[in-house]
Amino acid sequence: MPLVLGLATAVFVADQLTKKWALARLDAGHPVVVIPDFFHLVLVMNPGVAFGIFAGVPPRWRWIVTLFSLSALALLASLAFRILPRGSVVARVAIGLVFGGAAGNLLDRWRFGAVVDFLDVFWRMYHWPAFNVADSAITVGVCLLAAELAFGRDDVLRRGPADA
Repeated sequence: MPLVLGLATAVFVADQLTKKWALARLDAGHPVVVIPDFFHLVLVMNPGVAFGIFAGVPPRWRWIVTLFSLSALALLASLAFRILPRGSVVARVAIGLVFGGAAGNLLDRWRFGAVVDFLDVFWRMYHWPAFNVADSAITVGVCLLAAELAFGRDDVLRRGPADA
């Protein structure tokens, strides 16, 4: 459990510090070119969920998005406490990443009514929605968990690395 909590805390702190920096240094609608034609920093307040999904929901219904985020975080915490003692290191890292990222975005939603996004990646006409450190951690965590479930050894998932 220390690995999960430590990683979740590190992701949460890194996410909040980078968002604080973005809010202090970036102006909405004025991108800062980091790598021309590939990567910019741009301040976006995202009222939706992942990658702007449900951003068009009227403000009076946005509490549903927050409730969904809280429910997902509670479910993840419940699963973590029930299955992690037997889980692999990869599963622990994955849950730590997802938990830290979800907590960072949830705090934004509570403080601002939207999530602070500022990383903007694109190539030619292909443009990825703006994102942040928390989104990156969640994405990597979900991919790790999916890979562990798809390719991990079943005996390690069931018994844990100490028993393998």
